[in-house]
Amino acid sequence: MGKVALEGIEFHAYHGVFSEETKLGNRFTVDIHVDTDFKNAMLHDQLRDTVDYAKIYQIAKSHMLEPVKLLEHLAHLIITDILKIYPSSKKVSVTIKKHNPAIGGVVNFSVVTVSYPEDYA
Repeated sequence: MGKVALEGIEFHAYHGVFSEETKLGNRFTVDIHVDTDFKNAMLHDQLRDTVDYAKIYQIAKSHMLEPVKLLEHLAHLIITDILKIYPSSKKVSVTIKKHNPAIGGVVNFSVVTVSYPEDYA
């Protein structure tokens, strides 16, 4: 068992409940971890035997371009698409950080983490 991860993926996007979030947008950081069996990739040096992190990036990017209200929902959409391409994944975890959320005080990040299968039980 191993883990393929992308950490610190940055986007400017328009997710949120408040109108200023959907108009001005905000900076987001996304971390994605996929637990999978990549023994064959270790032995045979073939990309098809592991999780292609370029595909994972494209999944995240496509969802970051489509505004939603809740980060929980956004993380779920990313996980769902990862599982469609890599159904044998043992665990997928997505953390999304919204930088400086507009909540009336000084806050560096609002953070949501969704993990499959834990949060899907």
